[in-house]
Amino acid sequence: MTDTAPAPGPRAAWSLPDLAARALGGAVLAANDESFAEKENLIRPYPVVHAAHTFGAKGQVYDGWETRRRRDDGHDWALIRLGVPGVISAVAVDTAYFTGNYPPRVSVDACRADGHPAVADLLKADWRTIVPVSDAKGDSRNEYEVADPARYTHVRLNLHPDGGVARLRVHGTPVPDPAGFADLPLDLAALANGAAVTGASNAFYSNPTGAIMPGLAASQADGWETARRRTPGHEWLDVRLAGRGIVRIAELDTTHLKHNAPGWASIDARDGADTFPLLERTALQPDTPHRFVLPGDRPATAVRLNIFPDGGMARLRLYGRLTPEALRDLETRFRS
Repeated sequence: MTDTAPAPGPRAAWSLPDLAARALGGAVLAANDESFAEKENLIRPYPVVHAAHTFGAKGQVYDGWETRRRRDDGHDWALIRLGVPGVISAVAVDTAYFTGNYPPRVSVDACRADGHPAVADLLKADWRTIVPVSDAKGDSRNEYEVADPARYTHVRLNLHPDGGVARLRVHGTPVPDPAGFADLPLDLAALANGAAVTGASNAFYSNPTGAIMPGLAASQADGWETARRRTPGHEWLDVRLAGRGIVRIAELDTTHLKHNAPGWASIDARDGADTFPLLERTALQPDTPHRFVLPGDRPATAVRLNIFPDGGMARLRLYGRLTPEALRDLETRFRS
């Protein structure tokens, strides 16, 4: 288990969560043009689909955002609210199936506008370039690394001069506003609160980060699921908590996992170099939200969820309180 977030390396940035994900609350707020295909497609969670020679009233139907052909010197743009504000490490601009109508160049700006600003306010915000005007290829995932330690709440994708983009992904590290935490109980394992999956023994069927996403699992694929284990031992998932805190309630949700739920589970906690049991090994039921009241008041910075011998977990929730020192650390990071 790891206690702190390592600085993402050249490729590690692509394993960070998509801060613009619709499941986190991301939204495409505005675009200067969407003549051929709707802006909302940019942050759809599903793989891009395409059927050639399918024409509607606007022309070929595309699973993406497509603007008209410009006849001036301007450029097109779309404004996206991040579902969880944070530090952006990489941006992917996917032009899948856009072959003769993709933008030859793109750029990305970002701003910090906390609260609930209207689009008119955002257009007047202090925007900073995080991806300068860069070449883009058609029918490709165009990847751009970002070296900027600032916390941002919104991004603006610019097409130079026009064209179509299927998907936008904004990979980064969540930095929530701790003012909302106060001294309230919160889910210390929630990605939206700053927690992160730091390791998993097996992730054959799904991205382990799904286990700490908001809301209820929508399907069996929405969570963490391992392959069938054929050797002795068990599978595990490591989570760095939102901050050092005391966990009082653990929720292990196997919803939708009817024939592939773990038989048993336990949770170990870490605080610095010390490791201690948080939840002793206990039996689980398929397709069931389980809630456990935890004894003790030892703070932890990370946990390991053990499942025996294998299976899936739709959601992991760990409710508790941050220590006063951890809350102050988050406040300092938020202000920096």
